[in-house]
Amino acid sequence: MVSRGNVDAVGVNAPSESVADPMRAAIQRRTVVLLCLVQVLGGVSMGGALALGAILGEELSGTESLAGLPTTVLTLGAAAAGLPLAALASARGRRPALATGLLVAAAGALIVALGVDRGWFPVMLAGMTALGSGTAVSLQARFAATDLASPETRGRNLSLVVWMTMVGAVVGPALVPLGAAVAGWVGMADLSGPFLLGAVGCLCAAAVLVIGLRPDPLIEANRGAPESTSRPSPAEGLSAIVQSPQARAALAAVVSAHAVMVGVMALTPVHMHHGGASVTLVGLSISAHIAGMYALSPIMGILADRVGRVPVILGGQAVLVVSCVAGFVFVDSQAGLVAALVLLGIGWSASTVAASTLLTDAVDTTRRAAAQGVSDTSMSLAGAGAGALAGVVVGAFGYAALVLGAGTIAVLTAAYVVVDGARGRRPAAMA
Repeated sequence: MVSRGNVDAVGVNAPSESVADPMRAAIQRRTVVLLCLVQVLGGVSMGGALALGAILGEELSGTESLAGLPTTVLTLGAAAAGLPLAALASARGRRPALATGLLVAAAGALIVALGVDRGWFPVMLAGMTALGSGTAVSLQARFAATDLASPETRGRNLSLVVWMTMVGAVVGPALVPLGAAVAGWVGMADLSGPFLLGAVGCLCAAAVLVIGLRPDPLIEANRGAPESTSRPSPAEGLSAIVQSPQARAALAAVVSAHAVMVGVMALTPVHMHHGGASVTLVGLSISAHIAGMYALSPIMGILADRVGRVPVILGGQAVLVVSCVAGFVFVDSQAGLVAALVLLGIGWSASTVAASTLLTDAVDTTRRAAAQGVSDTSMSLAGAGAGALAGVVVGAFGYAALVLGAGTIAVLTAAYVVVDGARGRRPAAMA
């Protein structure tokens, strides 16, 4: 008899994924708590980079046209780190992979601080690229929360770690004044200070992992799996996704939801500002959007466990469509655009949490980390591409064309999930 939480799972190795053992369950609870703490520390470290990226780009380059470049290379850095960290996790476990990513991010933060202090734009960009490793760690951490989770609780465990990202997104920018004070104490430029704090935060998060993440959840999860002569490569992770209809549907949902969210979110504040919105209103709209992305994550995880992964994915895509329609209908309404941004965040949350859980369900434990790395890298690349393309679309055709195009992507993704994802559910339903 297959429980409701297992309906969407394929290729699940039941002995290795059971948490009936009290000791195993205790390890899982401690793992989730540690990962939540790491997300808070890492999120605070990354918050300053996201808040100051455009400002530093313009100040150090001397031109507004390059203001977005630091944020772009930060995202590309996350994409570049995704596969190597996943390969390291497959070979050595989550602890060394996550800790290594945070150490690279800490080094990147220090390089950014140096570049800002000396006014060296290329050095700052190099540091931002390395700092992107911290984003890759944040993405991998949500999957680490599922390593020892049962299929019935995977969604909520994953969503709790995602939820903690909100703390960093809120607290990080608020620490900019403290960072400026720290920079003054050590005789550096004010805007280098937040990155000094970021380096400390990344080092603290790495220490938490090295000391506390024992036993390693991924190694523990693979303990009952068949021995393999080689560790899964990124290519094998991609192969695992291609071979599974549900994994393909999950990857499509994660990538498209992130592309739609980043593309629309990046240009809506600009459109609002051109429409006469104050800087304060624009800032509040982004805060509301971030709240939509993360505040309801635990609810999305619970729904994914109780209702099913695919229904929540489809619900998320539907909310993304509604958000884009609202952006089109209320193109000249500031209040309407704020509401559209909130819906955009909620739709992203539902799709990302449920699709990430479905991907974990659909791939066997030995190839799971490699497949998750493919997902994380694809997600980051989609965000970088969408952010760049959105500006071109708005410049050529206007904001209305952007939201209509984004809404179309969400509709097509939902259709694909229904058609291709259903192929993987039929055998499970008949079992």
